[in-house]
Amino acid sequence: MENQSAGVRGRSPRAAPRLAARRLPLLAGALLSLLAGLWGALNLLDVAVPLPRASFAQQHGPLMALGFLGTLISLERSVALGRPWAYASPALAGLGALTTAAGFTAPGRVLLTAAGGWLVAVYIAVLGRRTGRDLAVQTAGAAAWYIAGLLWIGGRGVGDIVPWLAAFLVLTIAGERLELARVAFLGRRASDGLLGTAALIGAGAAVSVWWAGPGWRLTGLGMAALAGWLAVHDIARRTVRGTGLPRFAAACLLAGYAWLAAAGTIWLAAGRPSGGAYDAALHAVFLGFVMSMVFGHAPVILPAVLRIRLPYHPVLYAPLVLLHASLLLRVGGDLTGSPAARTLGGVLGEVSLLLFAACAAAASRLVDRAASRLVDGAPSRPVDGAASPPVGGTVSEPVERERS
Repeated sequence: MENQSAGVRGRSPRAAPRLAARRLPLLAGALLSLLAGLWGALNLLDVAVPLPRASFAQQHGPLMALGFLGTLISLERSVALGRPWAYASPALAGLGALTTAAGFTAPGRVLLTAAGGWLVAVYIAVLGRRTGRDLAVQTAGAAAWYIAGLLWIGGRGVGDIVPWLAAFLVLTIAGERLELARVAFLGRRASDGLLGTAALIGAGAAVSVWWAGPGWRLTGLGMAALAGWLAVHDIARRTVRGTGLPRFAAACLLAGYAWLAAAGTIWLAAGRPSGGAYDAALHAVFLGFVMSMVFGHAPVILPAVLRIRLPYHPVLYAPLVLLHASLLLRVGGDLTGSPAARTLGGVLGEVSLLLFAACAAAASRLVDRAASRLVDGAPSRPVDGAASPPVGGTVSEPVERERS
């Protein structure tokens, strides 16, 4: 299969900035949604900060899951498909998130739901070119986003659609990991196991519409089983013994799988939890699992989407360690009834996300300076990972190179 980074290397230097400039407004929607969601989270953590809009806190979940992550995922899929019409999905998601953050919840719901439906259409177009179990699982994830939106429009609260939001993100990631496992010659019987866990997650989300407790438990069972499958079959088990970017990405993945197992256990034990257990159940999967995946894949996806190089640097481990340490503190505070630990862990978790963004920007700037020195004729020591193709797994593989 062809990796997205091949498209980066195959383009002229003049084409790359044009492509990046076209995508920046879409990425800006995701980043603004992230900032609004993080600001609202401070209010939910009982931190005394001015709140520009009550919707920042009230819609924290959709802003993060659909506005930020949904826009990123749909943008990456649009780049992979390479068709102009596909970019409507991240555009709708970003616009819907900004509308929701501004306090116009009703139209925001419609736009975010339309983005999920459009993403389903993108996956159907991909399936028309290449069929596969991995794509079927990812398509099911996109459908979960769309169904979550329909339920939200229909009057269900954010808490009611959490299993669907989790299914969207977990199934998307699971399908992508299955794709890479298939490349590593995974047997069909082994892939049957992942399909079974995906079916449990989808069935649990469906059951939760009518019976919340059993639905959450079934979803939790599926997540715990999926974590076990990934721990056994994912290529990260091998690449973690490497060096540089492959090892960093594998560390992110394996830590995320541990949090997915923890989340599944909480969901399975508590059903639809309340109080501190609810906070722990949500952030174990959405922060511990999903954001760890984002950390691990950013050095591969950003070059593909924005045509910028993000080399590996050991400093990237700092936000990764902080992310998981802060989440341990937060979940511990949730489960032991310690508001101070919960608040401190939550704030440090936000710091870890911003720190990762700062480290990524600094690393990208470093490699740009190194490239400039080479162009000027001065010798320069290559930055680790800057010129190497990504190893150990990407979020997805393209169907074809994007047209200019």
